[in-house]
Amino acid sequence: MRPDAQTTGARNTGVQATSAQQDGALEVAVLVSVGRHPVTGRARRADQDARGVELALSLAGARISLLHAGALDEESESAMRGYLGMGFPALTLIEQLPGADVIPALVDSLNESRPQLVIAGERAEQGEGSGMLPYLLAERLGWPLVGGLAAVEKIENGVATLLQALPRGQRRRLQVRLPAIVTVDAAAAAARQSAFGPAQRGEIEAESAAVEWDEAQPEWNVTPARKRPKRLKIVKAASARDRFKAAAAKAEGGSGQVLTDVTPEQGAEAIFKLLKDEGVLR
Repeated sequence: MRPDAQTTGARNTGVQATSAQQDGALEVAVLVSVGRHPVTGRARRADQDARGVELALSLAGARISLLHAGALDEESESAMRGYLGMGFPALTLIEQLPGADVIPALVDSLNESRPQLVIAGERAEQGEGSGMLPYLLAERLGWPLVGGLAAVEKIENGVATLLQALPRGQRRRLQVRLPAIVTVDAAAAAARQSAFGPAQRGEIEAESAAVEWDEAQPEWNVTPARKRPKRLKIVKAASARDRFKAAAAKAEGGSGQVLTDVTPEQGAEAIFKLLKDEGVLR
């Protein structure tokens, strides 16, 4: 049984599937995952997935279902209740063991439910975090995919008008015929707070599914992520005018040096010393 939620503004009430189909309601499935707090490391709702849920809630008259594939344990339950606290009566969990390939299970579930729009985050906050899951789903289902979504402007006659986020704050308007898969990132609207009461009252409806193991994963060598090298120059400006002035300003003299008529070995040694002094190499 799939969870149903009829949204109007910030209010959500359950409806029957037959009623939604008769009314021509938009069927939306949001894929959610277990997030990881960057400081404490505790399980939480993933930020990008929560933004995807918020995007679904902005679609007037949509019939929304939340879908997660994974194991049901203390951490995953805590994260799933974070999504339920956004105003949903239930969430569907497809039971999969750790190390399983969740793509086949998700494909079977989506083929059975046939949503018109599938929303997912760009990438997970733990595990592989490769961002490939939406693309693999789109390939298996034969659906188009739009990444980096900022908003859904309208959906008419089976065609969705989307606003895609581009670098430097730019936006691009696209149209895609449904069914389709879209992914959201930090450009989408921030998710609302999760309310404690609805989170505890919501039901996690577990469904069994066949398990297919990821044969390549046991061969991987997983190591903790390293801190990224710091940037040599960080421009902090409050306005676009200040940023332009900082970018166009002539570099001031400092501890740098100009090398002329030196051998390649001497130049490489000078560059290596600079990187060591700046903390890029240790």
